[in-house]
Amino acid sequence: MENSLEQKWKQREFTLASVSDLSSAPPSASLPGIARFDSDGLQIHHQSQQIPLSIDPRTVQLFKLSPVQSVCVVEGSDAGKKPLFSRAVSIQFRNEEESAAFHCVVQQWKKEVNAQGGNGRNGTVTTSKSKFDEKIESSSAKMYFHYYGQLLHQQNMLQDYVRTGTYHAAVIENRTDFAGRVVVDVGAGSGILSLFAAQAGAKHVYAVEASEMAEYARKLIAGNPTLAQRITVIKGKVEEVELPEKADILISEPMGTLLVNERMLESYVIARDRFLVPTGKMFPSLGRIHMAPFTDEYLFIEIANKALFWQQQNYYGVDLTPLHGTAFQGYFSQPVVDAFDPRLLIAPSIFHVIDFSKIKEEELYEIDIPLRFVASVGTRVHGLACWFDVLFNGSTVQRWLTTAPGSPTTHWYQLRCVLSQPIYVMAGQEITGRLHLIAHNAQSYTIYLTLSAKMWGPGAEQGGILQTSSCKLDLKEPYYRMSQPQAYALAQDQQPQLLIPTQDIHIQSQDLDEPEIVRQPSPNSSVQIDSLMQNI
Repeated sequence: MENSLEQKWKQREFTLASVSDLSSAPPSASLPGIARFDSDGLQIHHQSQQIPLSIDPRTVQLFKLSPVQSVCVVEGSDAGKKPLFSRAVSIQFRNEEESAAFHCVVQQWKKEVNAQGGNGRNGTVTTSKSKFDEKIESSSAKMYFHYYGQLLHQQNMLQDYVRTGTYHAAVIENRTDFAGRVVVDVGAGSGILSLFAAQAGAKHVYAVEASEMAEYARKLIAGNPTLAQRITVIKGKVEEVELPEKADILISEPMGTLLVNERMLESYVIARDRFLVPTGKMFPSLGRIHMAPFTDEYLFIEIANKALFWQQQNYYGVDLTPLHGTAFQGYFSQPVVDAFDPRLLIAPSIFHVIDFSKIKEEELYEIDIPLRFVASVGTRVHGLACWFDVLFNGSTVQRWLTTAPGSPTTHWYQLRCVLSQPIYVMAGQEITGRLHLIAHNAQSYTIYLTLSAKMWGPGAEQGGILQTSSCKLDLKEPYYRMSQPQAYALAQDQQPQLLIPTQDIHIQSQDLDEPEIVRQPSPNSSVQIDSLMQNI
């Protein structure tokens, strides 16, 4: 049986007892036919005529209805027409052996075609299900690529002059890294980074973009003819495309809110493993998530007051209070995205490093960060503030792109996880906890935060935890507050301290171990909240 089956694998043509196109209305009559594999794919014919169906074996799905009958479901197109649509064909074999052989050939064909891939000068795209498709929900991916396929959103990023200017400086100041080199732009968007790489003298740039923005990128690049001859735009995901050569440089802007939102860092790492030569460079090469506890009575009251609607006991005769608790927790499950005054931070920040050149893709599925701070002032801790920076580790210049509070505001702003139950601390008291990020298939993360206040003062080493507060947040569903930092007055008993640096500077590699931000005093707790209540 095995020898016979092996021979059937090599037999690229099968005689069918009957064939019926189930997609037609009504379904076509069942007639004898032939299934033939050739360089164009799988062709199924009636004895009298070919069924108007073009089948790609890599995307076909076979369902056995009986030992000798199957249904072939595939994305196909009518001859001479471009639109793709689902088709289904019922095929019946003369015996069970030929049915089993056909199924084996389809599987073997898929493996052969996927293994061969393509390596034309302009790159190709495989159509088998990629790793991206396996881990990301299709509806999320559709919305994601639709969003980034619109010029207005690309304009929003281009007009972030901190972002765009830092990328331009990092590339142009490191011409020696780009001159005469092959560059791959991962998630090229409008193609601006590809154009920067070409300006720096790149030998050739492959701009890989999966959304419809690829067409706009082609148009923009074509409008810059002196650079266009060295740039090729490839529409497809980096998990699927095939390139004709390896890259010396990867450039990308894969950062989302909290650095990891949208999970594009994983695609950046996959591109590294697929395309980058062992000695190649990545722009950027690493990122850091910075964290510090904060106090902000304004923000806490603003969020808590959103749930006041559900405290009504007579809303058109209906008592809404049974849902108040759920609504209250729901509002606190949203991370807050805005720009805040760095003086709200009540302890020196710490950071967690993600080295893009070394990390494995799977290590980005779950990120666990232990937290330990020492409070600078006595106050109420309302949660954890987070921001990020990335390093362009060029051979000539090292340049940071930072989203820190107090620095020029970017379109990423900063992010704060707000506790529904604040904790109280005194100056010198230790704050411990955990920030745990777990990736989900909507291209984001679930955030689990725990903060605890430990014993302080004489004998603290024998003490334990005094207070603990936890929250669960969805990074996919933030509260975009987008307010500019408010001016907070210092309490009379607080001494002014150094402010956060307000502009990017060149940082040497030995500075990587130093936190960027120096501790700031907390705001005056007696500041009136009238302005907040007007905005609620």
